Amino acid sequence: MRVGVPKEIKIHEYRVGLTPASVAELTLHGHEVIVETRAGSGIDFTDEDYVAAGARIVGTAKEVFDAAEMIVKVKEPQLHECAMLRPDHLLFTYLHLAADKPQAEALMKSGATCIAYETVTDSRGGLPLLRPMSEVAGRMSIQVGAHYLEKESGGRGILLGGVPGVAPGRVAILGGGVSGVNAAQMAVGLRADVTIYDISTARLAELDQMFDGRVKTAFSSKAAIAAAVARAHLVIGAVLIPGAAAPKLVTREMLKTMKRGSVLVDIAIDQGGCFETSHATTHQDPVFDVDGVIHYCVANMPGAVARTSTFALNNATLPFVLKLAKLGGTGAMQADPHLAAGLNVAGGYITYKAVADDLDLPFKAA
Repeated sequence: MRVGVPKEIKIHEYRVGLTPASVAELTLHGHEVIVETRAGSGIDFTDEDYVAAGARIVGTAKEVFDAAEMIVKVKEPQLHECAMLRPDHLLFTYLHLAADKPQAEALMKSGATCIAYETVTDSRGGLPLLRPMSEVAGRMSIQVGAHYLEKESGGRGILLGGVPGVAPGRVAILGGGVSGVNAAQMAVGLRADVTIYDISTARLAELDQMFDGRVKTAFSSKAAIAAAVARAHLVIGAVLIPGAAAPKLVTREMLKTMKRGSVLVDIAIDQGGCFETSHATTHQDPVFDVDGVIHYCVANMPGAVARTSTFALNNATLPFVLKLAKLGGTGAMQADPHLAAGLNVAGGYITYKAVADDLDLPFKAA
């Protein structure tokens, strides 16, 4: 199969769909890889590195799309990239369609087969291609939050770990999944006062054992969240409903109870965000203020640590890329129902029910 890797074009996005090592694996198995020039330059992968791995370098994204049968990316295609997709194309990338109707409609119009990393499953019910970026975003959320709590960044002037004689900062983490756990690990490491909120009592019991009493756990009722927001210095939004829009857990009214200079970090912003006042931002302009509360809502958080993120992502995606390249989209999904769960768009229809419901678009079972 001919596999294409265009350069990512989202603002301050330096990750790349395939590393040179991943390209080498594909070429070893007899596949052709076409890479846009400087696709990996943001993380010090040169064109020469890709050529040494067996890739062919081309000058533009259009040349990649024209030559390739499968497109492997990191972030969702921008609208003019969607316009380069054909019905015979297989697209493999993050899509996060539930918060992006224009992109969903553009992908439907293209007729391409689009598999979303974030809804591919595994035998344990997990999301193996979302997991590495959730780990990165969870860990980043605490260092980002700590930075914006500093006075010079507009924050309240709070050191998360405190010092002897001064209480630590209070961190509320909404959601006890992968990103929430990784956020808690970092916050505990900084000696913050950490509470995780979740709607699953079984999960709360697991978290209590996992952290051996170093974090508090609480059931995520509306009243509990309201109380948490009122006392927290840093709130991390880490809720996930696979493929669907994130629920709005923190309302504008709740924001009015927070202390000036407190910080919200919305990891769920790719799926629309879990704070009512959230809207997507970029690494170029990452924060905004509502009622004196700083909001960090960057939609591609892991792009800030692009080299770490690219390696982590490729570790997870490469086996699926190899399977798709060997068997083709239809064959690979027939052979692997967990990969088939990633199918979001095909033949001009939305094929993932939660996305179709959230966007009020036509659904057709694959």
